Amino acid sequence: MESQLAACAREVFAVDGVDPLRALSAFMAKYERARVRCTIALDRVAAARSRQSADKAAAKTRDAVNLSRYPESFATAYAMQRHFIAVLGPTNSGKTHAAMEHLQKAKSGVYLAPLRLLALENYTRLQQAGVAVSLITGEQRKLHPDATHVASTVEMLNPERQVEVAVIDEIQLLDDPDRGAAWTAAVCGVPAQTIYLVGAPESREAIESLVARVGGTLEVRTLERKTALQMDKAPLLSLKNLKPGDVLIAFSRREVLNWRDKVIEQGLSVSAIYGNLSPEVRQAQAERFVAGETQVVVATDAIGMGLNTPARRIIFTTASKWDGYAEGVIAAPLAKQIAGRAGRFGKHETGYVAGFDGLTHKTIGALLRQKPEALPNNGFFVAPSLKYLEAISQATGEIRLKQLLSLFTKHINVHDEFFLPANLSDQMEKAEWLDALPLSLADRYTFSLCPISTKIPMLENALHDWAEQRARGKAAPLLRMMGTGGRNELQYLEDSCKLYAAYAWLGYRMPETFPDGEMAQMLMLSTSERIDGLLQVQNAQKRKGRRGSEPARRGAGGGRRR
Repeated sequence: MESQLAACAREVFAVDGVDPLRALSAFMAKYERARVRCTIALDRVAAARSRQSADKAAAKTRDAVNLSRYPESFATAYAMQRHFIAVLGPTNSGKTHAAMEHLQKAKSGVYLAPLRLLALENYTRLQQAGVAVSLITGEQRKLHPDATHVASTVEMLNPERQVEVAVIDEIQLLDDPDRGAAWTAAVCGVPAQTIYLVGAPESREAIESLVARVGGTLEVRTLERKTALQMDKAPLLSLKNLKPGDVLIAFSRREVLNWRDKVIEQGLSVSAIYGNLSPEVRQAQAERFVAGETQVVVATDAIGMGLNTPARRIIFTTASKWDGYAEGVIAAPLAKQIAGRAGRFGKHETGYVAGFDGLTHKTIGALLRQKPEALPNNGFFVAPSLKYLEAISQATGEIRLKQLLSLFTKHINVHDEFFLPANLSDQMEKAEWLDALPLSLADRYTFSLCPISTKIPMLENALHDWAEQRARGKAAPLLRMMGTGGRNELQYLEDSCKLYAAYAWLGYRMPETFPDGEMAQMLMLSTSERIDGLLQVQNAQKRKGRRGSEPARRGAGGGRRR
């Protein structure tokens, strides 16, 4: 036993640098029984080996991936002489219009959007201008055989296709820990002679720093709002004070639908807009408002980006929002982006902003008066490409996706921390169960990026089933969602639309396993139409119910309320 303990002590010294005599003394303490002493010794050796293995993996990861050379990974763009034009201004300053005018006239170009809705909007805009343009998003593609231009979501950047002009929209999203990596990649990797960076004024220092690092010349243009924006003198206080052209802001689906019902009780027709709706439904609801079919909009902050809603007045029902971790006052940039939707050049020459109650009114006013805080000029987010993960795997021998993502997050060489790993929590959550399936690293990586919520059981189960079908080498036909969902029909249709979108996304990347991608797109559109129709039916039914109950209320109450 003593010789075995001595051997353990020597091994602890070899792997952990601990004096073997001290280790042996600890192992052979008189009050410990022989079996326990042996267990302690073996555990100590195992822990030392584990630490040594982790240290080696960390060192090899640092050697395999050096983020300070990230711009060089985009060879085509890195070899070009690129000119950047930052067009910065608040909402309703016409900044996107200026960039799109140049893109439209260019011989070739690409528009990179934060949302499928914006990509579709500017695809239509270019198409109507007679430009041969293709639409490419994660879930949808409309390919022109002779396309000179592409409108796409920023994640769909093609770093190999050289163009004359590129427009990267909402550049302030560089600072978003979840999606900012796509903007970092776009600035580093879009192979265009002229690149427009369109966004909020607080992006300026970040843009100057990033362009200096990636190389190229920079020109900065600043624009002002085309219409005045001012706070109402007093809060709204009552829905009776609502007027056609107003937009009410709430920060959850449930609150939007609750406020919608309250507004309908006032005899007003309503468009409802929130993030859980597909882009097509949001667009349809906004268009009803623009056309005068509805009088008021009730929306989440989804209205702040990519929707043409010429509001007379923006009214915040609250200044607080759940951020996934806690309830807190919204950030000033978000308040300004939403409030900026009030007023529209040529329609409402002054935009008004109010809170529903006194506290909200005061808080929003203070947020709008805040001086914008500049975005950080370093710490730009980078997401791991498959190439990076394969390099780490080759260097360390690790094959589990979750561990590779963890190594990327914790141990890559960040040098001066100009570039940093992005938030990979959602991807790592999917990787944990994907690693149990007999799938290639490339397949597990693709499934981990699939834009589908694992918080909704129906969607999580679908993704599991699809991955298992891929692992078996079998095709996964699209199953049309049947039924109405009963009392929860709206939620059921929203989830169905997300399922079809995820299938279409996978269909573009693994067509042999997901052969019904075109059908998924058709079902996305038809389900979106059903949702839009259902929202309108609910609108009409609630207004009809209100009108039907009015005489009874007047009779019971002894007359009209004053």
